[in-house]
Amino acid sequence: MQYKAEHDTQAGYPRLPVIGRLPSYRIYPPGMLLCLLVWLLCFAPDRVTATENDLVERGRYLFNIAGCTSCHTHDQPLAGGRPLDTPFGTFYPPNITPHREHGIGTWSEADFLRALGEGISPAGEEYFPAFPYTSYTRISRADMQALYAYLMAQPATARANRPHELPWYLFSRKLVRDWKPGRFTPGHYAYDHAQSEQWNRGAYLATALGHCDECHTPRGLLGGLNSNRHLAGNRHGPDGRRVPNITMDSGTGIGYWTPEQHRAFLVSGRRPDGSYTGALMSEVLAASSMSLTEADRRALASYLRSLPPIHNDVYYRFDPFQDRDFFE
Repeated sequence: MQYKAEHDTQAGYPRLPVIGRLPSYRIYPPGMLLCLLVWLLCFAPDRVTATENDLVERGRYLFNIAGCTSCHTHDQPLAGGRPLDTPFGTFYPPNITPHREHGIGTWSEADFLRALGEGISPAGEEYFPAFPYTSYTRISRADMQALYAYLMAQPATARANRPHELPWYLFSRKLVRDWKPGRFTPGHYAYDHAQSEQWNRGAYLATALGHCDECHTPRGLLGGLNSNRHLAGNRHGPDGRRVPNITMDSGTGIGYWTPEQHRAFLVSGRRPDGSYTGALMSEVLAASSMSLTEADRRALASYLRSLPPIHNDVYYRFDPFQDRDFFE
């Protein structure tokens, strides 16, 4: 057995002897180790904090796009309790502050991702699809993680959640498990390589984060979205309001809008005729669309303007027996 001694010719410090093919180890002077320790104590935490802050700020932007404030704020930010009237009853969105008893303060990141991606609570219960996980499932994992970081950085509010007011036949959440097949497909947004980067970004904003389908797409008898009428308007929207057709149909949609008018609407809520949107859409614009970057605003407009025209007048008297999709 041979021993081999080595020297660091640059620093002048001997290496430990090695045996055969064992790796050699460098002995560093105490001063160098001390400098390393000082750097770790003084500067590394700042880098970690900066990274965490960046994640929270990204989460703030995504949170605004998702419009969470509109549903989860009643009289206290994100503490829930705002009534959401639907054809299936009145839902009361929950407290999503990091309060440990009444909010999501005990949720792990995995719990949060499962709720958004699968519609299942940390306790394993099914969420009613009034919570738009049917759209949120398309949000990327990285964006979900940023949203979680942002929500966990918000002030905790001790407000108890209010039970939903639903008809007797909808009280069991187990029914949702049977409702999901054919009406809910979990999975992140799938990039369409046949389309441009801008188009894909717009599609992601509209169908995942912005969850435009949840209000602008009509639903069938059991509440499933009619995907063949994507964004063609809904006669039975939240709070009993009619939600307009935003496809490029010139007669019943927004096909006569110019690209500039489209972008202007996302910024200000001003329609081409000079009137302004009201009711819930004004909240959506204020909470989400108006906070978009110019690039994201153009991407969203690009996607919406690419939609095929679907003639669907949400303001005429609706006869469900003449609408096949209503029973699907």
